[in-house]
Amino acid sequence: MEYIETDIKDVIIVQPKVFNDDRGYFFESWKKDDFEKHVGQVDFIQENESKSSYGVLRGLHYQKGEASQAKLVRVVKGRVVDVAVDLRRESPTFGHYVMVELSDENKRQLFIPRGFAHGFLVLSDEAVFTYKVDNVYAPAAEASIRFDDPDINIVWPIDMSEVKTSPKDMKGVALADAECF
Repeated sequence: MEYIETDIKDVIIVQPKVFNDDRGYFFESWKKDDFEKHVGQVDFIQENESKSSYGVLRGLHYQKGEASQAKLVRVVKGRVVDVAVDLRRESPTFGHYVMVELSDENKRQLFIPRGFAHGFLVLSDEAVFTYKVDNVYAPAAEASIRFDDPDINIVWPIDMSEVKTSPKDMKGVALADAECF
């Protein structure tokens, strides 16, 4: 696997080596010692999966305090743009974001450490999205930042009139009002 640094320290693209032949393909999607050698020790304890249609935008979610989560995300079917927003107040990249296209074709994964908000936008007719996490979901610690916050200024790749999001995500707060790390 190749571990590719992004513009924000500790957010890492994981590009697996894919072996293709006339039967299909094979790749290692995660290997503990290799991951720890390049990223560091993360104790993933749960894996989640979601299915969404074109234009669905999920995020920007995070969990506060001790409930925060590191994530390793990937797309099993379809294509999304995945976004990680730095919420670490002491970071030189506080409020900045990384956007990476993840798809069943490129097989890329994105590692998002604790201290970040996360979201994704579906670009294909349908997308199946999986993510490993290192902490259980804690409803009382759940928080959300608006996906269209002008202070973050995420440049989403489709017209915002096509976006479908949940009422809960529409109630996300501005970065300026968010409880950050």
